[in-house]
Amino acid sequence: MAENDLLRQLESFERDSLAALEKITDEADLTKWRVANLGKSSFVMQVFSKLGEAPKEDRPKIGQAANQVRERLETALAEKTEFLNRKSLEQKLTQERLDISLPGRQPRKGRLHPANQNMREILAVLSGMGFEIFRSPEIETDEYNFELLNIPAYHPARDMWDTFYTTDPGVLLRTHTSPGQIHAMRTFAPEPIRVALPGMCFRYEQVSARSEVQFNQIELLAVGKHITFGDLKGTLQDFAHRMFGENVRTRFRPSYFPFTEPSAEMDVECFLCGGKGCSMCKNSGWLEILGCGMVHPTVLKNGGYDPEIYTGYAAGLGPERITILRHNVEDIRYFWGNDIRFLEQF
Repeated sequence: MAENDLLRQLESFERDSLAALEKITDEADLTKWRVANLGKSSFVMQVFSKLGEAPKEDRPKIGQAANQVRERLETALAEKTEFLNRKSLEQKLTQERLDISLPGRQPRKGRLHPANQNMREILAVLSGMGFEIFRSPEIETDEYNFELLNIPAYHPARDMWDTFYTTDPGVLLRTHTSPGQIHAMRTFAPEPIRVALPGMCFRYEQVSARSEVQFNQIELLAVGKHITFGDLKGTLQDFAHRMFGENVRTRFRPSYFPFTEPSAEMDVECFLCGGKGCSMCKNSGWLEILGCGMVHPTVLKNGGYDPEIYTGYAAGLGPERITILRHNVEDIRYFWGNDIRFLEQF
């Protein structure tokens, strides 16, 4: 194609393109115009792709002309885009009425979940009593969750826990925070330790007002020389006084846990009836808050301590249970239901 013919075609293409652009009134048509006149298949872009076929002496002039056409079209496109955007904004401001006299909405302040509030309060009390916070995994092995805690595979005590097992053999969601005892002891042995082990636990139980498939626990563990059951009792009584008041009464009842010997349950006097008996305490006057005992010699040995030299005590409590008792919450499922009406009370 002769140089003059191609230049005339470029001029005609530019003139027709600008005329078509002038008639466009919405963004959809503008997009179609851009594809037709500046896209890969447009005439001006085809000139660039076929420039190598033109005589060598004509290429600079043709290329320069095509570049100028493309630049003028791109400039016109930018101006048209800005015009349509401005027109759209003016139309919205005219048609969409906004009453700027209305007061703004105040941002709502967030707050800690009641389970976290109570967990932090308990851990603050325990920190003040000299316990170090120690975190342990929520995904455990059968060895740590049972075997090293004196609960072998044949032990009937395993029936106390309805366990979530994973598809990996020997891997499970921990049923209690007690595996943290082994982690803590193996981290610090043979030094004396005094730790609090908080975290989430999981049990495949029927969900009801008093049980959930997930819940928090806090484990206490102290290991050293000459630690006695009297130390355990005094520590837990001090904890109860700090949590529930100096005048609260406590009692211990014999119990059984595979990883402690001897074992006990600790109750506090009912907050609601003052020990007289009510529906909350099932007319007993007492509320159970934790289980405890002296660390079993087998568990001490598995943790790296010589049971002939060291002794220790352990205790486990449920923060949600304490919250239920303190605030007379009727259903433990409220903590995980995300009902804002419940959560805003705390």
